[in-house]
Amino acid sequence: MALGGGTPAYPLRFDAGRVCLDLLATRHPVERLDGVGALCAWISAAGLVPDGTPLGHADISWPAAFRELRADIGYLVRALPAGETAAYGGALARVNEAARAVPPAPVAVPGEDGRLVRELAQPPGCAGLLAVVARDAVELLTDPVARASLRQCAGDDCPLVYLDTSRGRRRRWCSSEVCGNRERVARHRRRAALTAGLTVRRG
Repeated sequence: MALGGGTPAYPLRFDAGRVCLDLLATRHPVERLDGVGALCAWISAAGLVPDGTPLGHADISWPAAFRELRADIGYLVRALPAGETAAYGGALARVNEAARAVPPAPVAVPGEDGRLVRELAQPPGCAGLLAVVARDAVELLTDPVARASLRQCAGDDCPLVYLDTSRGRRRRWCSSEVCGNRERVARHRRRAALTAGLTVRRG
């Protein structure tokens, strides 16, 4: 799914393995949460609410709140491998505070075909939606197995972090189609340039 009106330059990304890490991906390569509509698109695509949940009550304070939580989670995720536990401070307190809010309550209701479908008991508030992401971050940060699977993308200039659940823990890129393909193209060009240089010298 992509953001905004017209033809967006960058699609939304949901390949990091955790919703809190997918939130981090919304700032690269450009800011994706730059408005209420963009945030609502991300909330729906990330599965924070059931399909079709109205979010017309969202206001301009929501994107700022999600960007603040994103900054705190990003700081904590990057501090883990560096062992900067003394620097957690305010970021950890703010994520914990966000996690204390009550997330949206799901209910089962009959759908048009009579089958039960999931809806929310009431329109979701910003604090409740932030709580869903913050609780996911708390689970990630306190799970030794998950923490050990955190990886920084090996792509040039790519700051994204993902959960490596691949066999043998051999995943190198946030996305094989994005950074992985870019690296393969660059490698091919380097080989072609080297081959061309050798041919010129031999000639």
